[in-house]
Amino acid sequence: MSAGMRREELVRMFAAAAQQIRREHERLSQLDSICGDGDHGTTMVNAVEAMETAMNATSATNVSVLLKGAGWGVLGVDGGASSAILGTFFAGMGVTDLGEECDCGQFARSLAAGLRAVQKQSKATAGDKTMMDALVPAVETFAAAAADGSDVREAMKQAADAAQAGADATKDMVARYGRAKFLGDKTRGCEDAGAVSIALLFRGFSVALSEEKEDSHA
Repeated sequence: MSAGMRREELVRMFAAAAQQIRREHERLSQLDSICGDGDHGTTMVNAVEAMETAMNATSATNVSVLLKGAGWGVLGVDGGASSAILGTFFAGMGVTDLGEECDCGQFARSLAAGLRAVQKQSKATAGDKTMMDALVPAVETFAAAAADGSDVREAMKQAADAAQAGADATKDMVARYGRAKFLGDKTRGCEDAGAVSIALLFRGFSVALSEEKEDSHA
């Protein structure tokens, strides 16, 4: 693996993230059926397929261009808030000028830009039992790891762990947004499907980067 993030790494990351979603889509829909419409798994599968299609449809090597393309691809999916937030996040990441290769610090700034884009569209914050409960800690943890001198692989591993912890924590929260907010305390006892999806995406990103490093030493 190179010292930075390039098209090769990004394509592998998105493919691994999509694989995680496909593997767990039934569980995602089951979680969503408790507090929502029960279609979150299907929405996420459509979103990651759009993401992969956009990524593979271009020969661009500029990381920003690839992220914007993935974001707009996901925004084209009819999936309500979930696809809108995810698409906005990736498209927002692409606003940062990353060039054909970026280091850990630059990618941290890109993740932060994506989060800011989402925060402009959504009033939800960590603690509201939404995607934000996994997304916020993932982005913040990646930034902290980058500031401490970690490489992209280690920073992403820490971000994935933070996203998972955030998703797990939603089990004890009361939903404050979407249809679930009308159920009040009945939403306690299960993880938020959106937060779990974000955790799966970051886990896929981490797996791809870890596998790539292992391949380079084979």
